[in-house]
Amino acid sequence: MLKIAYHPIYCHPLPEGHRFPMLKYELLPEQLIHEGTCTLANFFEPNRMLNEAPILAVHEPEYFYDLLNITLDQRAARKIGFPLSEVLIEREIVIADGTIKASKYAIKNGIAMNIAGGTHHAYTNRGEAFCMLNDQAIGARFLQKKGLAKRILIVDLDVHQGNGTAEIFKDDPSVFTFSMHGKHNYPFKKEQSDLDIALENNVGDTEYLSILQDTLPKLIKNFQPDFIYYLCGVDVIATDKLGKLGLTVNGCKTRDQFVLETCKANNLPVMCSMGGGYSPDIKTIVNAHANTFRLAQDIYF
Repeated sequence: MLKIAYHPIYCHPLPEGHRFPMLKYELLPEQLIHEGTCTLANFFEPNRMLNEAPILAVHEPEYFYDLLNITLDQRAARKIGFPLSEVLIEREIVIADGTIKASKYAIKNGIAMNIAGGTHHAYTNRGEAFCMLNDQAIGARFLQKKGLAKRILIVDLDVHQGNGTAEIFKDDPSVFTFSMHGKHNYPFKKEQSDLDIALENNVGDTEYLSILQDTLPKLIKNFQPDFIYYLCGVDVIATDKLGKLGLTVNGCKTRDQFVLETCKANNLPVMCSMGGGYSPDIKTIVNAHANTFRLAQDIYF
């Protein structure tokens, strides 16, 4: 069975007019259940109890405790982009736990997913751009420390470079960071991933998919991972307010299909975090994200 991390805390209240589409975390599971792609049995709730060890394996203690105690300085807090609160930090911890538990389900079932996550702008010692704790980095370190995986490939296809993830693993040859993103998108000062493919504005389905189809199988062959994290942001779609690429919703779906089929063909467990999506119409965002879950069901179950 496809297992999906979800908790009501994911949909956190924000000030009116805030540009982050928090409502998608409520609508997406509702849509998946309504259409019959999933039932309640597919979903599991991450733990709200704090387990510091997996977080401190990635993030510096001073930064984490400043988050936990809401004592970040104002400049650092502004870079995150959310009004900080105890509940917001608890949300971030719950998301990270969801990714850890989904990673274990992925090893068991071939794939597992988190309704939220993909917080790839979180560095070892700071957060930015709606990201505070790097869920996939935390998951990767957890698997390695528990002896559940040795060589991990992070496939980051969000429109924004996974700068925090690149920084966290810059000196770690056991985790390969691959980011394919908009060249002229945030972050404007990029970090160096193990492989960065920076795309020009308005790159569409054909060019995007051709590059991905040429790149991913070679990466898998050369690096020989035993686990894959897939950050499947839907902000690559042409209508996205914060993205500058030109994919259609169907092109984004074909991207996901290729990644998941490639993982399955190589017998590699894959854990998917949703990442970004900022199209003006919330229905576009939810449908594009839902496609990833539909494909997971079709390909694996």
